[in-house]
Amino acid sequence: MWLISQQMKVKSQIPNLITLSNLVCGVLSIVAVTRGEVALGAYLILVGAFFDFFDGLAARALGVSGEMGKQLDSLADVVTFGTAPVFIVLHFIGTLSEIPDTTPALIFGFAPVLMAAFSGYRLAAFNIDDRQSDRFVGMPTPAVALFWVALALISTREAGTGALDSIYAAFLGSPVALVVASLILAVLMVVPLPLIALKFKSYTLPGNEFRYALLAGSVALLAIFAIKAVPIILLLYFTLSVIENLRSSKHDIQSSN
Repeated sequence: MWLISQQMKVKSQIPNLITLSNLVCGVLSIVAVTRGEVALGAYLILVGAFFDFFDGLAARALGVSGEMGKQLDSLADVVTFGTAPVFIVLHFIGTLSEIPDTTPALIFGFAPVLMAAFSGYRLAAFNIDDRQSDRFVGMPTPAVALFWVALALISTREAGTGALDSIYAAFLGSPVALVVASLILAVLMVVPLPLIALKFKSYTLPGNEFRYALLAGSVALLAIFAIKAVPIILLLYFTLSVIENLRSSKHDIQSSN
């Protein structure tokens, strides 16, 4: 019995170890970016996302899901998907230009830190919000992180001559655009806006039109633009979610009349 008890204790910690691996990736990403290795930092966030995907699967497969794992998962996500991307943005801003030594300029230049704060708020709210069983409320923190990861990897590649390359070059070359984008994404994480979640209750087309449209659009964009498609996919995700909300609101109004 003692041996079985010890085996159960070890088994229950396997998902937590996977979650902690996610957290370690986030810390290492921060270290890498502060050393100027922004691409390595971006890849470490992606590795963290890999662990984040499998910790829940491992918990369910082993039958050891619990409140401890849920809370630990959010703490790890705050580091990897909430804080590490902030350092990517600050790296871009610091590389492009020195922030003037004035109070307004300093406040503006370090505004991306709000992404970490709002990420923590969102993840805490997610743990106690029962509305998010089939859709998200607010932009998912990993989606925001993926936006900056893609830009970090795009920035390390040789720029092309196409229109999309010019747009990315202009965006990455503007501290103002970077800060404004970080603030918009920070706010989107905490606004009570329902967004699409790829959680299928059934796989029939009715009721899942927007999910399938998102999947099809994402695959097509990735096939055409590769890593450059990721920010566009995030925009597609937000746009489809807004359209779905408008359609649902219209349907509710018609049903009540």
